[in-house]
Amino acid sequence: MALYITEECINCDVCEPECPNGALAQGENIYVVDPENCTECVGHFDTPQCVEVCPVNCITQDPAHLESREQLQAKFENMLGKEA
Repeated sequence: MALYITEECINCDVCEPECPNGALAQGENIYVVDPENCTECVGHFDTPQCVEVCPVNCITQDPAHLESREQLQAKFENMLGKEA
């Protein structure tokens, strides 16, 4: 499943550069996650890097975008194919 940033986000800017897929961006009030590009770092790292660096723990799994680890891996591989 893709990740979601809650209203507790303090716009500290540490998450965006950590995302290997470019799935994070500054929204109107807080950072937002593009679920089409979020693989929870599957294919790159063992854990989501944005979650690792978030100082306020405001990044959680998004129940609106349920995906298994296998689906996240397939999304990652599809993204690689688009880059080639």
